[in-house]
Amino acid sequence: MAPAPDRFARFAAVDWSGARGSRHKGIALALCEAGDDAPRLVEPPAGAWSRSAVLGWLLAHADEPLLIGFDFSFSAPFVDRGAHLPGEPATADARALWAQVDAASADDDLGAASFLEARRGTHFYFGAADGEKARFLHWRVCETTSDGTRKPSTVYDAIGASQVAKASFAGMRFLHHLDGRVAVWPFDPLPGAGALVVEIYTTIAARAAGIPKGRSKMRDAAALDAALAALGSHPHAPLARYDDHATDAILTAAWLRHAVTDAALWHPPRLTDEVAQTEGWTFGVR
Repeated sequence: MAPAPDRFARFAAVDWSGARGSRHKGIALALCEAGDDAPRLVEPPAGAWSRSAVLGWLLAHADEPLLIGFDFSFSAPFVDRGAHLPGEPATADARALWAQVDAASADDDLGAASFLEARRGTHFYFGAADGEKARFLHWRVCETTSDGTRKPSTVYDAIGASQVAKASFAGMRFLHHLDGRVAVWPFDPLPGAGALVVEIYTTIAARAAGIPKGRSKMRDAAALDAALAALGSHPHAPLARYDDHATDAILTAAWLRHAVTDAALWHPPRLTDEVAQTEGWTFGVR
């Protein structure tokens, strides 16, 4: 069943980054309350968010009725091959993978670039020198559909504009540090109170707002307001700068508020207990 209509009173979305360093212009956090006011950007400390600062912000709001989505993959494929990283020490579930990534990454600010680079050519594809790209391409259950189509990129692909590898493995370090302090769906059951973290894919929000495939990015006020209106939201307060990070976060926060009571999104048919614990799921994928 879906959460009660009044279970969550605040909705947030984070456009994430796996970049090196400790301040990231690629991170944006948008927040809205129940109702129809447009989401607003949360101003970062020191001019730009760090991953650690996002962790601190979330922990400060852990007791609130907050649903917050993060735009990275919460785990790696497991079901298809029976392992997240075949040949590495076994990880029986996603939490074990988070712990392994965190223990093996010395990067600043919960980064994980070194984890990927140490496994280049074995698990992660960085370029032609690593051999045939096809042997690195494996997907989670939620990244495939019944007609055989797949999400454009996998967490093992570390090259190109669409790659999600660095962001996702940095995100797994973030989840490890969050574990036990804030519930994470679907690894944890829906809690009766407090915050809940879900995985999001901002393209799902764009489609729900009527934005056609291939035109998901909103880089001006009019485009963002039109998308927000399709989700039942008032226009947003003008931004100092319109970039993909800010507009994606704002629209996806509004979509979370719009979609939260859709029971089908909380109980997709292919989300088995094994998938839930080893791979997780993207909220919004049916």
